[in-house]
Amino acid sequence: MDNAKEFVTQHDLLTIIEDFVSKAAGLTLSKGVDGEIAIHQKGDSKKIKLKNIELADVLVRKDAEGREFVQINFGTGRKILLTDQLIGFKPFPVPDLDVTKLPKVVTTLDLLSVFEAIEESVSSSDGTAKPDESETLKHVFHSILLGGEDVGFDLSVERSWIKRLPVHTSKASA
Repeated sequence: MDNAKEFVTQHDLLTIIEDFVSKAAGLTLSKGVDGEIAIHQKGDSKKIKLKNIELADVLVRKDAEGREFVQINFGTGRKILLTDQLIGFKPFPVPDLDVTKLPKVVTTLDLLSVFEAIEESVSSSDGTAKPDESETLKHVFHSILLGGEDVGFDLSVERSWIKRLPVHTSKASA
């Protein structure tokens, strides 16, 4: 796209996204009806649907290493980032968690890593649970989950993971 553009249409914004995704190793794109597209993330098979009328701006940028990524700004103020492999988004603020201590951009793949850390802290190999650590990790998990849902990911399966965790009880007397 030319930097001297005076008027950009919704179609132009979709074209920028389509061009980037067509070159991305970890993303694929499918087109729907009425200007809707779905971007699929190969790493965990998650997808996000975008409607052209939701798009406010699409910016092609470079990270610190010079790799291109796309920033998609929605009319609602939400935004996502497309990299060669992943779709990134902001963690969502949750009570009892300082989100400034989290990365500015997270992905749906982070949910699995955080969940595994929760499992480990709930039932460590030496039989001692770490309730403070597991509570903090649960807040991190919910922050990422809500951030992903806020930008349009269906994370109902991941939401159910927390329900499968054992309830913390003291096993020292057992």
